[in-house]
Amino acid sequence: MTSVLFNNVDHHDLRVIARGGAEFGDAVNQVMVFPTEFEIIQREFPIVLRPDPEGRLRPVALLGLARDENLFLDPEKGWRSAAIPALLQRGPFSIAAPPDDEAEPMIRIDTDHPRLSREEGEPLFLPHGGKTRYLEGVMDALRAIYIGNPLLDPMAEAFTDLELLQPVNLELQVAEGEAYAISDAQTIDRARLAALGGAGLETLHRAGFLHSAFMIAASLANLQRLVDMKSAARQPHQAS
Repeated sequence: MTSVLFNNVDHHDLRVIARGGAEFGDAVNQVMVFPTEFEIIQREFPIVLRPDPEGRLRPVALLGLARDENLFLDPEKGWRSAAIPALLQRGPFSIAAPPDDEAEPMIRIDTDHPRLSREEGEPLFLPHGGKTRYLEGVMDALRAIYIGNPLLDPMAEAFTDLELLQPVNLELQVAEGEAYAISDAQTIDRARLAALGGAGLETLHRAGFLHSAFMIAASLANLQRLVDMKSAARQPHQAS
């Protein structure tokens, strides 16, 4: 990986292969998401909280059931969902805090990334200057990551302090003899959320996490969609 500062002089002719594909790292069954993108993500993917390798609770969008399986990724057409999680949408770009607290965050680009090309893909800059719509979309994803990342620990702490989290037993039955389990998952307890008193609601609202709690709770309706997609994906295999 060769990460350098992104600019419109050195990288004016670069293009990004924007289609989804396993060769670009999109074949994952879950990916971390941020409160800044919950409203879009919850429309298509279930969101649960799971511990990361350091034991910190992190929200993840479930994209598949088996290991390295993204049910929203078509081998030929790429993504078949309207929403793409920011960590997968950003492609070869990353964002870093500037050394000076008052300066703007810095965008970096991995010049060895497999999505980069000079012959195919989406241009980053317009012929006479300015950002393309594709680059604007990437910058929106980077902004969601940059603003959302510092909210992860406070959000988990707020949910824990108000006892809003409950373990969820995710054992999804696809067919007879075929089931998938997702361990160590937690979600928002709807009953406790509904029973929050004025002080609890105010605390959650002032922290900015009341909306996030409702989005996580609502997203679990998409679990059945995963099962249906997995079942549909099995049909060609069974027919053969």
